[in-house]
Amino acid sequence: MKPPPFTYHAPRDLPAALRTLAEVGGKVLAGGQSLIPMLNMRLAAPEHVVDINRVAGLDGIEASPAGVTVGALARHADVERAEVHRLLTRALKLVAHPVIRNRGTVVGSLVHADPAAELPAVLAVLGGSVRVARWDGRVTVREVPADEFFVGPMESAVEPGELAVSAFFPALGEGAGIAFEEVARRHGDYALAGVCAVVTPDGARVACIGVGPAPVVVELGQAGAGGPAADAGWGAAAALVRDATAPEADIHASAAYRRHLVGVLAERALRNAAREGAAARGA
Repeated sequence: MKPPPFTYHAPRDLPAALRTLAEVGGKVLAGGQSLIPMLNMRLAAPEHVVDINRVAGLDGIEASPAGVTVGALARHADVERAEVHRLLTRALKLVAHPVIRNRGTVVGSLVHADPAAELPAVLAVLGGSVRVARWDGRVTVREVPADEFFVGPMESAVEPGELAVSAFFPALGEGAGIAFEEVARRHGDYALAGVCAVVTPDGARVACIGVGPAPVVVELGQAGAGGPAADAGWGAAAALVRDATAPEADIHASAAYRRHLVGVLAERALRNAAREGAAARGA
């Protein structure tokens, strides 16, 4: 299959890229692991494609005590190998296949906003943010928090003429345990359902994928605070997670099955994250 005709642009710096987007709009090409198949299958037919791969300075991976900033051209594989954030590294190992991770970008996955993708859940559960730039006679930047960034299925808060230039993943708190559990029909497929969990001495927070139009975030507070072995507590917490989701049926699974599955995965993720955190604290 071949893509529909489009005008190709290859700016070499950020202002030029933003001016091009302001003038002609179109789709941004970074990793291309989502855009190229969509073009080839005629699911997208932009008049212009703006390739940002020659723009310098967008491939950074910067770690600080506050968290990790990932640039728009940082590849999945590079971020995974950098091991700068435990939860991000764990989630990246679940993304598709190595050949896709070699080209796909972390920020591109966030902007694509697939409700079954792993990385939006990581940003959401951590309360991270995305920096978005545009051209208004000069480069202007706004920071969009995760709870406002994912607008709906395959729809982010990036507006026409804008470019997501980086994403910030806050650091995990001291003594935090993490887990990411999912079930897919085949290894590398999008998950039928998945749960990303962070458990700290103060409480727990999860983000679910595949069971709503965007990552479903549930704050659990002190649920299951009896400790890593508090199976009954985590079972009750998982029921709260299950009840917060609103999955839809498709050719792969019924809504009832996805809802049941997310409850099972939530209990497993919470228990495993609690045990990991307890072990790290020597509890």
